[in-house]
Amino acid sequence: MKARPKLLERLPQGARVLIIRLRSLGDCVLTTPALELLKRFRPDLRTAVMVEDRFRAVFEDNLDVETLLEPEPAAAARWRPSLCLNLHGGPRSAWLTAASLARWRAGFGHFRYRWLYNVRIPTAQQILGVNRKVHTAEHIASAMFYLGVPRGEIPRARLFARAPQHTLDRPYVVIHPLASGPSKTWPADRFLGLAQRIRQEWDLEPVFIAGPGEDLSAFAPYRCLIGAPLSEVKSLLAGATFFVGNDSGPAHMAAALGRPVLVIFGDSDVQVWRPWKTVSEVVVARGGIEKVSEAEVFGALLRLRMAA
Repeated sequence: MKARPKLLERLPQGARVLIIRLRSLGDCVLTTPALELLKRFRPDLRTAVMVEDRFRAVFEDNLDVETLLEPEPAAAARWRPSLCLNLHGGPRSAWLTAASLARWRAGFGHFRYRWLYNVRIPTAQQILGVNRKVHTAEHIASAMFYLGVPRGEIPRARLFARAPQHTLDRPYVVIHPLASGPSKTWPADRFLGLAQRIRQEWDLEPVFIAGPGEDLSAFAPYRCLIGAPLSEVKSLLAGATFFVGNDSGPAHMAAALGRPVLVIFGDSDVQVWRPWKTVSEVVVARGGIEKVSEAEVFGALLRLRMAA
């Protein structure tokens, strides 16, 4: 008996697809490989990404996305999708999925409000046929394979940066010294020591970045960029010699822009969140991120510079 076509093969020509991607910055960046897989397989589909305004720049200028929508029920309904794919799974995204009135409502089987989804996606391990932990990019891309994209290599995440708005006139390194919690944040004095060595030994300018309302006063001897629009951060990262930071969203942005990346991991899972498909080094804390020495990180940076 001939197998029934998978869902993506059954969608009519030019059908609309709504992808709900709420929070966080890293998750948004690591959704872009799945979008590329979808559009390679069905370039005729009209794709919208529903995303919070603070992260919309992740998807701007990406030709795999036709439009960006505010995460509002009315916006979901106006788009009139045939397929709504929820990649978030929380209560708000479930409500937005229902509001889309899509014929096909897809979400991972472990999501809450399972009754809402008439397409329940298995675990990435089941889809990919593996028993190991999977990277976040693999997890998200596995949904596309389940829906009908032929299994294949998962591409690198992609961001598109516009012309730089900064005025740096020498090669520079972007450093992101903050993170979502103390257990993921390498001590500030060691970032300062690392920046000094980068400047003195390699003649590269350290540039520290932080989000809105975050404090970079400890790094005042160096150029600091606080609360810049995400589009400007993209441009800054795109021109960097390399990126150094804690496990956080900007590290995934730098990787998506193809920059060499060094990430210091505290208690987050390196297998799930390591830089995806770029030249990279990771330093993993043993017994707390404060145990990672400046010498250990600089050694990893030396290896990264040689590899790049």
